[in-house]
Amino acid sequence: MDEQDLVYDWNRLPGAFDWSSVGPIELDDETLRDGLQNPSVTDPPIEAKIRLLHLMEGLGIHTADIGLPGAGPRAVADVTALAQEIADSGLRIQANCAARTVLADCVPVAEISQKVGIPIEACTFIGSSPIRFYAEGWDLDRMLASAEKAVRFCVDEGLPVLMVTEDSTRANPDTLKALYSNAIRWGARRICLADTVGHATPAGTRALVRFVIEEIVEPSGEDIGVDWHGHRDRGLGLANTLAAIQAGATRVHGTALGIGERSGNAEMDLILVNLKLLGLHDHDLSRLTEYCETMAESYRVPLPHTYPVVGKDAFRTGTGVHAAAIVKAEAKGDAWLADRIYSSVPASMVGRVQEIEIGPMSGLSNVKYWLRSRGFDAEDEVLCGRIFQAAKVGDHTLTEDELRTLIAGD
Repeated sequence: MDEQDLVYDWNRLPGAFDWSSVGPIELDDETLRDGLQNPSVTDPPIEAKIRLLHLMEGLGIHTADIGLPGAGPRAVADVTALAQEIADSGLRIQANCAARTVLADCVPVAEISQKVGIPIEACTFIGSSPIRFYAEGWDLDRMLASAEKAVRFCVDEGLPVLMVTEDSTRANPDTLKALYSNAIRWGARRICLADTVGHATPAGTRALVRFVIEEIVEPSGEDIGVDWHGHRDRGLGLANTLAAIQAGATRVHGTALGIGERSGNAEMDLILVNLKLLGLHDHDLSRLTEYCETMAESYRVPLPHTYPVVGKDAFRTGTGVHAAAIVKAEAKGDAWLADRIYSSVPASMVGRVQEIEIGPMSGLSNVKYWLRSRGFDAEDEVLCGRIFQAAKVGDHTLTEDELRTLIAGD
């Protein structure tokens, strides 16, 4: 059968969003900056950060936030080293740096850019919500004065500028208009809507992005990029990112495994997978697991076994019904079918394979597959029975060592 006849795709029925209408989407990786703001992580050595930078490049990520040099001497040293690596290795990935709208943060970005000789986008950020204004004792005039000084300084120093409003998803429309419209007038060429506390729902995200495009960007008459930076306090980081793209965002942010402040950010790895499946990203994702494992190891954070796509169990099954379907698909000599019969994400797309294990929920098909895949006699009824019975009385998926002990008859 034709592959398209084997999946009835409700995602593409009339009335669903037409993803083919979406223009090019750029990706900004915040692992090296926002990822380090998670209070449980370890700031890794520069060698690990450089490795992550190269993995981002290989995955087709367009820009990377390489740090906040205003944070102190270590941050300055690492940002400089990462920028130098981009220059020396001729990487296509472009650098940006976070900076509060104060000169103390903006000056080191300009100095590093000039020292290394590459453009570094200054991501100047400032709070925008009434709750933040109230807590800080700020007013809009003060915020505009601070933002103008920072943006004009960066523009005068030859830095591309991204104007970020923190807590955009809880900000008043008039405040956003004032901050963004003026930032564009001062020379910013990208603006970023930040769901800083993970407040938005997909509907709210779409409404906000459309408002900014229709009421601020289009009236400006300038070619302005629109970024979305979302957190996942309500578990909606990825969904909101896709909603922002639907509404017209041209660049979206994420981090490896969603690491970041509090509950973290939208997961860059899952953004990549979804864009790939939607036909919006054409780069090889075979090193996606390495990207996530490198971050997890160097940042000293766990990679949950059930984590989608890159978790240990993402393409493993010990269930008889599932295993039987995969085995039947493979018996047809159809690798495409076997990789999708029980998986919406093909393991081969990310450099992995479907794995069949043996445990309490297994059937004989699991046992025979496991034996056959390792060169043992899968038609040995005594052997199959011994393993099958051991699995059924156990309380866990049998390990490789346990199975080999059973095979040996010990």
